[in-house]
Amino acid sequence: MNIVMFYHSLISDWNHGNAHFLRGVASELLARGHDVRIYEPLDSWSVENLVRERGPAALTAYRGAYPQLASFRYNKKRLDLNRVLEDADLVIVHEWNDHDLVAAIGSHRRQRRRFKLLFHDTHHRCVSDRDAMARYDLRFYDGVLAFGEVIRQIYLGEGWTRRAWTWHEAADVPVFRPLDHTDKEGDLVWIGNWGDEERSAELIEFLVEPVRRLGLRARVYGVRYPAQAIRTLRDSGIEYGGWLANYRVPAVFSRFRLTVHVPRRPYARSLPGIPTIRPFEALACGIPLVCAPWRDSEGLFDAPRDMLFARDGEEMARTIKAVLDSSDRARELRAAGRQTILRRHTCAHRVDELLAVGLELGLTAGAATAEPALFRGRGAS
Repeated sequence: MNIVMFYHSLISDWNHGNAHFLRGVASELLARGHDVRIYEPLDSWSVENLVRERGPAALTAYRGAYPQLASFRYNKKRLDLNRVLEDADLVIVHEWNDHDLVAAIGSHRRQRRRFKLLFHDTHHRCVSDRDAMARYDLRFYDGVLAFGEVIRQIYLGEGWTRRAWTWHEAADVPVFRPLDHTDKEGDLVWIGNWGDEERSAELIEFLVEPVRRLGLRARVYGVRYPAQAIRTLRDSGIEYGGWLANYRVPAVFSRFRLTVHVPRRPYARSLPGIPTIRPFEALACGIPLVCAPWRDSEGLFDAPRDMLFARDGEEMARTIKAVLDSSDRARELRAAGRQTILRRHTCAHRVDELLAVGLELGLTAGAATAEPALFRGRGAS
């Protein structure tokens, strides 16, 4: 099957977590014999920021972990959809694309019905910026892939699409796996971006204060940290490591004893059931995980077997200490977390689900013959 994908970036994961999932899904599709062509704009925001911070060489470093992957970088004014989509069977357009491009691909789909066309949403803008999402012209799309059931329901309820499927992110397990490293550099590591003040207070409560209170050896990686945030980390004894390429995450996890997940406010308050990709990757790497509050309304995990939750900062500190003080509990969490991912949440599972959507839409080449039990289909419920 010929699959064409329009995404913000494959080559840069600077403040662009969707690149992790894209790399894993594209790799799995290629391994199964599908032809995959990924298109990204030449001037993507993530690429420009990565080059500004780390130089042009950073744009090719990912190929050490993903030698099979490459993208076509296009000039928006010169993109020839007739050529790009000529032999496509399935086209997927990510929501971090210009409104004009989304509409143009839809118009092309209307004129040439040979391929199936899906819109892929992996962000919280459907609740945090509904006006922008409502302006996407999806009239000629065959449906929406939403990375949470609550987002699927929003698309259907708002009338933005007639068909939608829940398609969660997942771990790329050939890359995200446990690595042996007996000499630990610290107790706790957190990997995430500071961003737009969407979780500043939560990071102080669930990360900074527990580390300070327990006197832990801790390190934080990520981008878009204002100077005040970096000072706060250092005043609390937390080392700041800056940008970390996603393929280097397993090696970093192997050098620490525990990690935490602090969801952004829109997910914790308005979009239950969406963990984002970080917990999938942490569990895949076999590191104990303690989460700030979010509601697993879709039953993706099996807490407290595979991860732990803390209701407030004090409970976070107690829970972290309990895991660090018990090698048996830490070992149980590592094993159960990895088992959950391998059983339900790998990119191979998501490719099965994607091919099941293709089968439902009438695509047969290489399509899955069965729909995974946890996969929610097109209709509203």
